[in-house]
Amino acid sequence: MTYRQLSSEERYTIAALRWQRWNYSEIARHLGRHRSTISREVRRNSARLDGAYRAQKAVERTNGRRSRSRRNGHFDSSDFDRVERKLREGWSPEQVAGRIQLARGRTISHETIYTHVWRDKEKGGHLYRLLRAVGKLRRKRHNSYDSRGRLAGKRHISERPAYVESRRSVGHWEIDTVVGKQAKDCVVTLVERKTGYAFVGKLADRSMYGMSKRIKMLMRRAPEKFKTITADNGTEFHDYKSVEDATGVKFYFATPYHSWERGSNENFNGLLREYIPKRTSQKGLTQAHCDKIAKSLNTRPRKRLGYRTPAECFLGI
Repeated sequence: MTYRQLSSEERYTIAALRWQRWNYSEIARHLGRHRSTISREVRRNSARLDGAYRAQKAVERTNGRRSRSRRNGHFDSSDFDRVERKLREGWSPEQVAGRIQLARGRTISHETIYTHVWRDKEKGGHLYRLLRAVGKLRRKRHNSYDSRGRLAGKRHISERPAYVESRRSVGHWEIDTVVGKQAKDCVVTLVERKTGYAFVGKLADRSMYGMSKRIKMLMRRAPEKFKTITADNGTEFHDYKSVEDATGVKFYFATPYHSWERGSNENFNGLLREYIPKRTSQKGLTQAHCDKIAKSLNTRPRKRLGYRTPAECFLGI
């Protein structure tokens, strides 16, 4: 089996499960990794002072250690013009580098692109403003009362077929709501677990009836591609049975405050914030805007897909 380096998403999952006091074997089974991979990751990237494993620091340390000795060949100004165009389209340096290698067979390190960006900043340029930032994670405090999702009859994620976790087949989705500020308007995101392909829908509010209506509309765009949907415990999903009755697609609900059980959705929502920043109103947003944002993200290459795009993988292109 070809070895795959741990992704940033997996490192955040490791950190969250370590905080929950899972052991290495349990984490390894959850991620489909070898136990030694997890133990080595924690050992190499834990803090020296308190021994804590923090995902963001682990990512920074890994990138810092990554070899820069790969031969990048000679890249002239026209090559970097292409790099800059892709950065302006919202691609990360890693995605740009991966896509160049996939399309042209040429190798350029994402570290080389970062160096180009910071040199541009030193000269007074603004390329650095195109780089995406990772926000801080929030966690539930101990002894807090959990009042979310009090609805009888919901299927817990533990009842979901085990093969869904493997991401081997298309058709298993995660759903979430992204809220704005100073208005009831918000959006719903549907993300396919294997390919990362997503639909984004505009909501006038977080009512369960408005939510179920929008979900049905989005599902009609590719009805044959839906087999299961995994949601969080928000009350906006309490009309899920009407969606099941209309489509035959079963809903499952994650454990409260276990965000890693819907990692694909959490990751996509982070990307979505580039277009819909936090603490901004979504009142002026339309479904046409949402479709345009979804298209932009669906046509952006992803490392875990071998730098193919979600659209290419979802549509079988």
